[in-house]
Amino acid sequence: QVQLVESGGGLVQAGGSLRLSCTTSASTFSSANMGWFRQAPGKERVLVARIWWSTSYTSYADSVKGRFTISGDNAKNTVYLQMNSLKPEDTAVYYCNARNWAMEDYWGQGTQVTVSS
Repeated sequence: QVQLVESGGGLVQAGGSLRLSCTTSASTFSSANMGWFRQAPGKERVLVARIWWSTSYTSYADSVKGRFTISGDNAKNTVYLQMNSLKPEDTAVYYCNARNWAMEDYWGQGTQVTVSS
């Protein structure tokens, strides 16, 4: 059973920064890509950023471009999300996602990010 463990969430003032981390406990797990999603109260879970290991290609939601940066270490199945210039509308539960080569998705338990105005 692949488990993703997230850390780094918390409470921050608008304009501040946070760094989320996610890693898997399964040393034999091989992911094709990893990413971060977020879900605000009463809203759907949406993609924030994703990184493809084979090409190092990254993609971002329009709402976070220029403020968030995804990075990671493929060999360690670890992914980070550096969040700068945070806004109250970034408040959500952030979920780590890993997708393997069979297109199967694995999820972390979620970490709360709260941005106060």
